Amino acid sequence: MFTISDSVHINAPIERCFLLSTNIELVGRTLGMKPIEGKTSGLIEDGDRLLWAGWKFGFPQMHESLITKYERPTFFQDTMGRGRFRRFQHDHHLYFMDGRTVLNDKLRFTMPFGWLGGLVARFVLVPHISRLLRKRMRLLKRVAESNEWRQYLPETTNLKNSEKSASR
Repeated sequence: MFTISDSVHINAPIERCFLLSTNIELVGRTLGMKPIEGKTSGLIEDGDRLLWAGWKFGFPQMHESLITKYERPTFFQDTMGRGRFRRFQHDHHLYFMDGRTVLNDKLRFTMPFGWLGGLVARFVLVPHISRLLRKRMRLLKRVAESNEWRQYLPETTNLKNSEKSASR
């Protein structure tokens, strides 16, 4: 099993960071894939299913994400339903510390094809996924800390109230 972890400190309320992390359009900007089936826009929630499609390394790819755990605003987990991995699970932990939100992602996967799959994972996929994860975190930080977040989050009473209480 391969594990990749990364974290970022964001100067924004936890609720905003959580909702941005669940925004399908924003996630799609870093994946280089598009959702084609299941929930294809808006914010993911508990039990949602998305089928992502695109090209990676010159091959067509499909990756089905199932939202298997969802504890707003501190945690959600997506697990592969079908795709190129034998197993793939991505945990998104958020917590508020010292006036900032910390986003900590942990991704675990295994590959098919025995030792050959292990070599591909170690030398190709781990570096590639690490770069994608870092790119995602930089994008979330930039969007959450600017007014750009308003383009991705619906105007909801829950968000407005939580943002007001977080700024007090």
